[in-house]
Amino acid sequence: MAKAAKHVDDDEAPKKSKKGNHVLSLVLLAMIVGGLGGYGVTNFGGGVTKIGSVGDREISVNDYARAMRAEANQLSKQFGAQLTMEQVRAFGLDQKVLQSLVGAAALDNEADRIGLSVGDDVLKSQLSTNQSFQGVTGTFDPQTYRDVLQRNNLTETEYEKGLRSDLARGLLQGAVTGGVVTPQPLTDVIFAWAGEKRGFTLLRLTEAGLPSPLPAPTDAEIKAWYDAHQADYTRPEAKRITYAALLPKDLAGKITVSDDDLKKAYEAKKDDYVVPEKRLVERLAFATEEEAKAAKDRLDKGEATFEGLVADRKLQLTDVDLGDVSKAELGAAGDGVFALAEPGVVGPLPSALGPALFRMNGILAAQEKTFDQAKPELLAAAQDEAARKQVAAKSEAIDDALAGGATLQDLAKEQGMVIATTDYAPAAADNDPITQDPAFQKAADAVAEGDFPEAIVTADGGIIALQMDEMVPAAPRPLDQVKDKVAAAVKTDALAKALAAQAEAVLAAVKGGASLASQGIAERSAPIDRQGSVEGAPPALVETLFKLKPGEVQLVQDKDFAALIQLNDVVAADPAGQDGKALQEAIQINAAKAISSDILSLYTQSLTTEAGITLDQSAINAVNTQLGN
Repeated sequence: MAKAAKHVDDDEAPKKSKKGNHVLSLVLLAMIVGGLGGYGVTNFGGGVTKIGSVGDREISVNDYARAMRAEANQLSKQFGAQLTMEQVRAFGLDQKVLQSLVGAAALDNEADRIGLSVGDDVLKSQLSTNQSFQGVTGTFDPQTYRDVLQRNNLTETEYEKGLRSDLARGLLQGAVTGGVVTPQPLTDVIFAWAGEKRGFTLLRLTEAGLPSPLPAPTDAEIKAWYDAHQADYTRPEAKRITYAALLPKDLAGKITVSDDDLKKAYEAKKDDYVVPEKRLVERLAFATEEEAKAAKDRLDKGEATFEGLVADRKLQLTDVDLGDVSKAELGAAGDGVFALAEPGVVGPLPSALGPALFRMNGILAAQEKTFDQAKPELLAAAQDEAARKQVAAKSEAIDDALAGGATLQDLAKEQGMVIATTDYAPAAADNDPITQDPAFQKAADAVAEGDFPEAIVTADGGIIALQMDEMVPAAPRPLDQVKDKVAAAVKTDALAKALAAQAEAVLAAVKGGASLASQGIAERSAPIDRQGSVEGAPPALVETLFKLKPGEVQLVQDKDFAALIQLNDVVAADPAGQDGKALQEAIQINAAKAISSDILSLYTQSLTTEAGITLDQSAINAVNTQLGN
């Protein structure tokens, strides 16, 4: 009889069962090789050691924590920034991890029930082939093995027990899903759908093709649109923030820098301002002078090409490419190469690799920016650097003043900071420029009414202290502030209606016997499949194409696109062609994987229901809380 799932309350004694700290080997190996993406490895000790169990198989808090960190690390890589655990849970990954661990525990429990396990020889083979456990000789090293496990808060007993479980679970999964073959009728149906191609004629409709130009929107039309779509022009609820700022850009222009200092800066960066003439050069070196001369003689007689000589040496052009080089960089060959006034081959000339032929492919003229030409940017850089130092010099005084209870007005008076007010709404596109600074955004998002101001450092080295004054309710932006946007929306709407009317006229003509091509400049396209695209057209165009009947014409209209499309011909999928065979093979493989996954999922669900689930939500919450700290 199936057992009902239940949750354990805080005061409920944990169900006693045999210890089963299995460790997901894939997760562990990912930790060993790639680390944990900034989250570190923590051993979740204490009185609670598990978050739940399936049958007699426990799911340890450490397994849950490791899996959560691995998922967080993977998701952070996709976003290009380290995500917090709160953000990770917002994506539902905690439920995904829990579901995966429950499924694994169900399989482990079933493997235990039927006595499925692996022997010591299999375990030793797995350990010996794991590169993470190999020493400098490339073979399994017991000390390295122990060190790696210790760094991940694992004992040999825990890891090897978990590895046995993983291997046994793999055997069970293979027995359940092995040998799955995609039914041929399913392959045929999917292939016919995915491999079909359709040819079409496209008539793009544009403002230029209208019978008469669209008139500019009137003030009355703009006002009517604004009134009817005020939600589009309403600024969201915002925080009114007062801040005191000391920014390098506000100080830089007041800083004087002497010409002597600027000239020193110019000399220090002279390589950036004075670039000698360079040549694009390839070098093909030979073992002896005679071989090089023979090769040059073949080139001169037209018996060989430079590319051919390179290929004869079993080299690629990338192997002989020197890039852009100066005369000095070519050493003894410099005079000969730079004597060429146009692309060509010269040599043999000496090189570090022996006598060589040099092919010159292009001339890069010398570039020089004089001191007077570079002076404005040198001055700006020097002023900015000096301003940053001035701001940094006041950092400690500002921190001390705030710690002593100074107000923003005090900072303005004593530290020369500038006070300003801004209304900040996270989703608003018209926030003041200062709010684009990441540090300002973070502080503004976190600040609450009544908080004491704290100093933050901006990306440009400035210092800002801010406080929240009040919440500003959402309100429509005044028409005069958004009039241009409203006028553009009115025109876009008018254009869409005009193009739709034009399309109706063309459709009527086509139904009357006219060809689509006779109604304007039409594009006839070769057949494309469902994964195809049309330049400048939205995806809806291809979707519409595969819904049409031969000869049928339909309007496809998007925000900035309008066109009539006519289906010309339907080309059935070709099972005999090379592309067709590859597609059928891909369909069979992917469908088999999907079927196997469904079989395993249903099997795991059945095992879970039969064995019974026990989950300790308080333990799960505790782990989530600790991970978030």
